[in-house]
Amino acid sequence: MQVDVVVVGGGAMGSAAAWQLARAGRSVVLLEQFEAGHHIGASHGATRNFNTAYAEADYLDLLAESKTLWDELAAEHGAPLLDMVGLVNHGNVPRLRQVREAHEARGIESYFISPDEAANRWLGMNFATDVLFVPGSGRIRSADALVALRKSAEAHGAVFKYSTPVRDIRVTGGESAVVVTEETEYTASRVVVTAGAWTPKLIGKLTDLPALVVTQEQPAHFTPRDNTLVWPSFNHSPDPDPNNEAYEYWYSPVYGMLTPGEGVKAGWHGVGPVMDPDERTFEPIPHQMEALVRYAEEWLPGVDPSTAVPISCTYTTTPNEDFVLDHFGPLVVGAGFSGHGFKFTPAIGRVLKDIVDGGVAPERFHAER
Repeated sequence: MQVDVVVVGGGAMGSAAAWQLARAGRSVVLLEQFEAGHHIGASHGATRNFNTAYAEADYLDLLAESKTLWDELAAEHGAPLLDMVGLVNHGNVPRLRQVREAHEARGIESYFISPDEAANRWLGMNFATDVLFVPGSGRIRSADALVALRKSAEAHGAVFKYSTPVRDIRVTGGESAVVVTEETEYTASRVVVTAGAWTPKLIGKLTDLPALVVTQEQPAHFTPRDNTLVWPSFNHSPDPDPNNEAYEYWYSPVYGMLTPGEGVKAGWHGVGPVMDPDERTFEPIPHQMEALVRYAEEWLPGVDPSTAVPISCTYTTTPNEDFVLDHFGPLVVGAGFSGHGFKFTPAIGRVLKDIVDGGVAPERFHAER
């Protein structure tokens, strides 16, 4: 079967690429190995942080574009996708000052408040340092976003095929590749690979990708003690002073947000065990979960720490945590988004569409050749 573009991987980034390509007039088939809405990868779950606390120009550019595109997609979908509840950032104040300077240069609203003022404003949280608050941040309704991306892509002619594993990809020239499933062979001028944790298995021998490390992460939901409390999204870094013993039990910075109906989500960042995505245990590492419960006891007085409900997801990250947005002949690759990628989803889809069309991503996101 001949098609302009095959997208392999139907999570957030693949769905966004299909959306952008289809509305640009390309014929698109998306192939996803699991059923729609599965919980086996990295894109499931009801919420993600929409966090604009970046200092790097490339990321701030993508964030501005993503906000516009999320709103555009929400208008097509007929329901909101962003809840702008604000986001608090605390812990590593020198880094946050850099973020504030970058925001000021771009006219992004953010400001510092004292720990006492922050604790009085958000009674469910404790603070030990000045807090950078970004009102134009919050959370993404991620499960709704996946549905919206699919529906909008299909409305523009894209075809989504779930429960359709890709058995082989053959590069047949600089302008052609064949994607093989059990039922069909698709010939396309470009193949967009957004397969998350399965990317190295699928195209590792066809590309010169940076190391992609797959880990199983175990955040948790905690039940709020009082449903009237106001919860911003949050990012909390440990004190950069290595002699501060209060943070010795920490594994990494902590991120979190309220997930309506499920509780307050909190998790360590990218410190789970390295794991083959086809051999996951879905079980939390006991000492990491114990440390997360201790974090809730010390820093989230608005939740009941004893109510922790573990969640399992995969991270796929590059060594420097920058994304890979590049091409290798007819293969266009989007990879390494875990930990901070979801907020950028619609703009990543646009970048992948541009690469299909012969464009290039910012140099930060090029794979090392």
